[in-house]
Amino acid sequence: MKVSALAQTLQSSEIIKIAGEVNEMKAKGIEIANLTIGDFDPQLFPIPQKLEDCIVEAYANRQTNYPTADGVASLRNSVSEFIKQHQGLDYDPKSEILISGGSRPLIYATYLALVDKGDKVVYPAPSWNNNHYAHLLSANGVAVPTLPAHNFMPTAADLKPHLKGATLLALCSPLNPTGTLFTAEDLKEICEAVLAENQSRKADEKPLYILYDQIYSQLTFGNHQHVNPVTLVPEIRDYIIFIDGASKCFAATGVRVGWGFAPAEIIAKMKGIVGHMGAWAPKAEQVATGVFLKDNQAVSKYLGNFKETIKNSLDTLYNGLIDLKREGFAIEAIEPMGAIYLTIKIDYVGKTTADGELLDTPAKLNFYLIKEANIALVPFSAFGTEDMCWYRASVGACSAEDIKNKIPQLREALSKLK
Repeated sequence: MKVSALAQTLQSSEIIKIAGEVNEMKAKGIEIANLTIGDFDPQLFPIPQKLEDCIVEAYANRQTNYPTADGVASLRNSVSEFIKQHQGLDYDPKSEILISGGSRPLIYATYLALVDKGDKVVYPAPSWNNNHYAHLLSANGVAVPTLPAHNFMPTAADLKPHLKGATLLALCSPLNPTGTLFTAEDLKEICEAVLAENQSRKADEKPLYILYDQIYSQLTFGNHQHVNPVTLVPEIRDYIIFIDGASKCFAATGVRVGWGFAPAEIIAKMKGIVGHMGAWAPKAEQVATGVFLKDNQAVSKYLGNFKETIKNSLDTLYNGLIDLKREGFAIEAIEPMGAIYLTIKIDYVGKTTADGELLDTPAKLNFYLIKEANIALVPFSAFGTEDMCWYRASVGACSAEDIKNKIPQLREALSKLK
């Protein structure tokens, strides 16, 4: 069957392939610590009760027709107040805020609104899905390698050589897949580099924009704080498209309510694109989220308990891995900073199993750990980098107790390798 050139060259998701293996083993009754998907087990992490009640009420009130193309007004007003209160950002709910069915359509709409075929798109590696979005638009994707010594966050020095002539710089903090964050100093330097690049361009040239994905902005731990470009460098406001939403900070991935905010002329174009895709969030969920965000007490209470539970799971995994490192295993981990992810180095690629199989790729090592340790991770190769040793662990679908119980199995599985 003949299909488009795009369809022929589209790359499948490595995460979905891993999930298929995990689901197959679960069907056989094997207990797997599924640390792969950036999602939440709703039995462990239910959405806020107030949000659930508001959704039920919205459906009872027959809020089931099409929403307005940019999102219901009450939700856009609530989002405007929410980002003003939590991040000090001032965006007009009438013209600078757009609602969609989760954050993915907003990211894709940003690409479609700004990037032409052949345009340069710069993003750090590892990062989530930018390589695929660049491919979908036939853009010139430039993956900039980052270093574990800098928590896999890009610096201005890393990015500057690639900014000339670029249309889009895609950034994320807290970062998927690493759970690490920008410092204020590093992000400020990047913004200043973007401003300098734009000042060097002619009036008829397309400027360089920053897509700033901050979907995990409310999930930071300890002394680590989320920072944003506009607060640090107000002059960058005309070139920033923020991506945010309820999916991660309220464990509401299935509720499908995302929001983006940017200069009005860009939001207007994104609105048209999202409308043609029909990628609206369901109206009842929009109405409910708008009511919930206004309840500061309910929001604060939920976030406090939610963050404590997430951090407990991350700390349990981190401490268990560091204990193995102290025992002499070739393991590293970066301390939990934000999001629901832990960055892990398992330096066993190239080892051989007891059956004589050479684990010469991160994927092979990962599938070995799935079968022998009943732990499923995602190699960084799924995030646009060929690094051989680093993996993402997501704790949204596992309890701290489940994680703790798998550490001895990991120890045993690694001990068998030669």
